[in-house]
Amino acid sequence: MTGLSVALALSATCVFSALAADPRPDAVVKSKSIEARVFLDDGIKADAALAADCLAEGKKWLDKNAAEAAASRKQDPQFFRDGGWDFERKYAIRSVVADRYVSVLRSDYMNTRGAHPNSDVNTILWDKAESKRISIRPFFAETADNGPTMKAMVKAVIASLKAEKKKRDASETATDEWFKELKPSLLRIGAVTLAPSTEAGKSSGLTFHYPPYAVGPYAEGEYVAFVPWETLKPYLTAEGSRIFGGARPKGDADREQ
Repeated sequence: MTGLSVALALSATCVFSALAADPRPDAVVKSKSIEARVFLDDGIKADAALAADCLAEGKKWLDKNAAEAAASRKQDPQFFRDGGWDFERKYAIRSVVADRYVSVLRSDYMNTRGAHPNSDVNTILWDKAESKRISIRPFFAETADNGPTMKAMVKAVIASLKAEKKKRDASETATDEWFKELKPSLLRIGAVTLAPSTEAGKSSGLTFHYPPYAVGPYAEGEYVAFVPWETLKPYLTAEGSRIFGGARPKGDADREQ
């Protein structure tokens, strides 16, 4: 075999391997107006009920955006000369606590051919025992708006965000103006997950996930605020005391930078 033949064979093998390694979407919509995909990670697929729940939500998201893209293309076809919209949603397990509570990160990428693509992040807390989505309410004695738990929580979130902004040399945006949307309310404080822990089966606290623009300008990207469980210890229920413990693994903190 000549050198050229060997090179071509190796190139073809590399291309095939790269293609084979790319995950296949679990749901997809493709038209002249949009190509949009939904991916579930392997951990989610291993739980039939959780996978069905995420996929049903993902398909609704696909259909909604496909309809909006088609309407936009019909109204303003000039904005589609360089191609249709490109959307992607990924569901990935962040932690499993007490072999029951599964935290899922839902990450969205959206390119509507504007100045730059946009992204979003949200979370799901799944109760394996009940096969349903829940909130963090069962872990706290009270979670009333403007109550002591939520006030302590939002105070700790803002402190964590300020520390992270200092690390990024972005202290100039660590201001009340950027944090004004964070309220002492479960519905206004941010998307939350149970952080993993150095202690098996436990959670080291809460992580709050913010997309670009939420607590800083677009150029700063996403932010994650960590609140250690010890800060919230006075407000825990018996179940909360059972599932929280240990410390946040260093690798987890590094990954969120």
